[in-house]
Amino acid sequence: MTNAWMDLAAGSGGFPVWLIVAAVVVVGVLIGAFAFGSRQKRREPPPPTADEQPRLPDEGAVHETRERREPNEMPLSDARTLPHELGHQGSRTASDQQRPRWDEGSSGSFGSGGPGGR
Repeated sequence: MTNAWMDLAAGSGGFPVWLIVAAVVVVGVLIGAFAFGSRQKRREPPPPTADEQPRLPDEGAVHETRERREPNEMPLSDARTLPHELGHQGSRTASDQQRPRWDEGSSGSFGSGGPGGR
């Protein structure tokens, strides 16, 4: 029996020993990763109870404001303006609050399979 194991270890065409060693190492790494993950999970605080859940403010839900915005104009100058020199340009409320609509009969996008554009 010992002679058969020696033949395998010698590499005479039998099952390579390095493959068994690699498999044992992979299994050990997987077991270690599972143990590490379990330990980390135990350290986490428990999920919040129903009393700890967020509540709506007394004045109710925050409402969304819908408005059209338009950009402020860039200051004109001959020199190159760098971003940090602009300050807060932002945008302002548009004078026309009507939403732009697509032309009637237009698909509204390129190549959407409609009957054809103008």
